[in-house]
Amino acid sequence: MVGREPDFGDKYEQVKSLGRGCYGEAMLMRDRTTGLLVAIKYIEKGKVDEYVQKEIRNHVQLTGHPNIIQFKEAFLTATHLGIAMEYANGGDLFDRVVSRRRLPEDEARYFFWQLVQGLAWCHSQGVCHRDLKLDNVLLAGDPSAPQLKLCDFGFSKSQQQDSMPNTLLGTPAYLAPEVLKEGGENQQYNGELADVWSCGVALYVMLVGAYPFQDPADPGNHLKTYRRIFSVQYEVPADVAVSGECLDLIRRILVRDPAQRITLQQVQQHAWYLAHQAGPVPQQQQQERPMQTDEEIMKLTSMAAQMSSGEPGIWNEEDCLVFEGQDSLLGE
Repeated sequence: MVGREPDFGDKYEQVKSLGRGCYGEAMLMRDRTTGLLVAIKYIEKGKVDEYVQKEIRNHVQLTGHPNIIQFKEAFLTATHLGIAMEYANGGDLFDRVVSRRRLPEDEARYFFWQLVQGLAWCHSQGVCHRDLKLDNVLLAGDPSAPQLKLCDFGFSKSQQQDSMPNTLLGTPAYLAPEVLKEGGENQQYNGELADVWSCGVALYVMLVGAYPFQDPADPGNHLKTYRRIFSVQYEVPADVAVSGECLDLIRRILVRDPAQRITLQQVQQHAWYLAHQAGPVPQQQQQERPMQTDEEIMKLTSMAAQMSSGEPGIWNEEDCLVFEGQDSLLGE
C-alpha cells in the first residue's frame, strides 16, 4: 500500500523522486532561497517510530565528518516529518562497480581507504553501522575522484545509548558469522568487528565484481550463502589481478572468530591500506553542523511520532516551531 503524497512545505521545491522505502519517500529538492540541492526523506507522521528516531539521533551524532552524508535539518509539514540531508550527485558505489564490472586495485583502495575513515569516525562516536554495503556508500563531487559518503543509519546502534548489538540485522551477503550465530535474542556480538567483516566483503566485491560467499550456481539461495559464510568459503578468481598485500588484508579480515579478526585500527596500519597515502586524495569540503540543536531535532521527531498523519486539527499555535534563520518548519 502506497502512503499518501507528502506535503513539501514552503522552503523547498521538488526536483525529482530518489526512491521509495518502507518508511517513506526520498526526494531531490531545491532550497528556494539558496538554490542548493538537498535530499529529503519524507516520513508519514504515523510511521515515525523508535527505529526512525534512533536513525535520526545517530545520523545527527555522526554529522561533521567528510565521509558521512551530512544531516541538515528536520522539519514538520502537515502530514510528514522531513529529514533534509546532503545530496550526493554521483550515485552509489554499487552502481559504479556494476557499470565497470569490477574496479582496478588502486581504485578499490581509494574507496576502501575512505570507507574505513568514515567507519572509524562512527566507531569513535560509539556507533556501529551494522549494514555496511556498497549500496549504502554514496559518491559526491568530481566523478574521476569522488568523495565517499556513508549513509543509511537505520540499522546502526549506539553503544552509548544502547546495549551491545544482539539482533540479526544487515544484508545477507555482508553478514559476519557471529551475527548469524549470535544474532538471536539475548546473544551479543561485537558490532565494531562485525562492521570490519562487512568492510572486507565490500573490498572483495569492488575487486572481483561478485559476492565472496554466494554460491555461483545458486546465488539467490541465502541458506547456501550462510553456510559458506560460516565456513569462510571463498576464493579470488585467477583472472582477477590482486596483489599479495591486498589478499593478505582480505584474509585477515574474513576470519570466522571475531577475536582473531583484524581490528579497524589494525586495518589502518596494514601496508596495503597505508599505500593509499601515495595516491590521490579526494577534495575535502568544509562540513557544517545541522541547522538545529540536537534537542530541537529530537523534539520534532518526538512530536511527529505522537501525531497521526491527516489530523491537522491537533496543531495549535505553540506547536509551530520556528528556528532562527529559517522559515516555519510547519508547512501550510
